[in-house]
Amino acid sequence: MVDGVTDRRPAFVLHEHFRPRHHFDLRLEEDGVLRSWAVPRGLPPDPAGDRLAVAVPDHALDHLAYEDETKKIADTGWWEEHDRTAKRILFTLHGRSGAVRYALIRTARDWLLHRTRDQPGPVR
Repeated sequence: MVDGVTDRRPAFVLHEHFRPRHHFDLRLEEDGVLRSWAVPRGLPPDPAGDRLAVAVPDHALDHLAYEDETKKIADTGWWEEHDRTAKRILFTLHGRSGAVRYALIRTARDWLLHRTRDQPGPVR
């Protein structure tokens, strides 16, 4: 708490979907909603691999904890934005098993999700 105000960090959730085809949904809290992207082939395991990320409609904040028989929470935590332009969002996800930095890069039709080479060190 700083000056009587709670230090509230924006949340994220990574949902793993099993239907209709296996994929992940990345959801970032922003402006009272969850901005969402469907990632058909999972998150990039290393800087060499980019993944298609298709923007999908925003979701309500209650999806931060939502699970059902076809969807489970793969990771959750908070995120921080480092830089944003019309063509790119650079951010770090601070999840259950640590921090990973990504870039969402706008293409002509969709987005690419890229795990950056420059990764954060341990949070102190």
